[in-house]
Amino acid sequence: MSNSISILFFVMCIFSCNNITKENNDWIYLFDGTTTNGWRAYNEDSLPSGWIIDKEGALTFNKEDKAGGGDIIYGIEEFENFELYLEWKLPLGGNSGIFYHIKEGFNGIAQIAPEYQLIDDENYSKIYNYELQEWQQTASDYSMYTADPKQKVLKPIGEWNTTKIRFTPELVEHWLNGKKVLSFVPWSDDWYQRKAAGKWKNSTKYGSFKRGYIGLQDHDSPIWLSLIHISEPTRRYAIWVCVVWV
Repeated sequence: MSNSISILFFVMCIFSCNNITKENNDWIYLFDGTTTNGWRAYNEDSLPSGWIIDKEGALTFNKEDKAGGGDIIYGIEEFENFELYLEWKLPLGGNSGIFYHIKEGFNGIAQIAPEYQLIDDENYSKIYNYELQEWQQTASDYSMYTADPKQKVLKPIGEWNTTKIRFTPELVEHWLNGKKVLSFVPWSDDWYQRKAAGKWKNSTKYGSFKRGYIGLQDHDSPIWLSLIHISEPTRRYAIWVCVVWV
């Protein structure tokens, strides 16, 4: 070989992408209508008997099974930043919710995990003689941020609605039936002020976990859920190799 000296430079540039889109991510089905694998009661090893798959392939809670209730989690995997999509419907006066960033070992989920509220906005107050606050209504971040009533379009009771939750440290979005109805910045000054002034002021662990399980609420009301799936942001890595001959 001649006096030429070969010098090889490796330059690695790593880019992290937090944009969560269906096109760039593989969906993980938490419930596909055929099996309840992965689902179990909070702080327990098995799924309560009241949570079943009905003849139409929906995950549903049987209120009549008094011994088979309780909040449930998808216990196979924890999620940090994600886009969660599901379809749901409620009966007259129904009430439930979707939790995320759940950790086990506490007395209950609600005191630690944020909740996307699901409730019969129109009829709940009349049936139970209880006036719902705006932060208690569907698609709100329960007791923290209120869904925009001008953007909310709820389907009639008994019809399927769609929900999407997008979570990143920079922004959280709540979607309902194809429309964004709420967004906020988690762990911002505003977030902490709302926590300190509201229902969670004495719940020291509320919203503190940045990774955790997805969960569904048993609020002593039937609910039907379908097509529960989630994606996480991809991280793209690009490597440039530069070869210089001297």
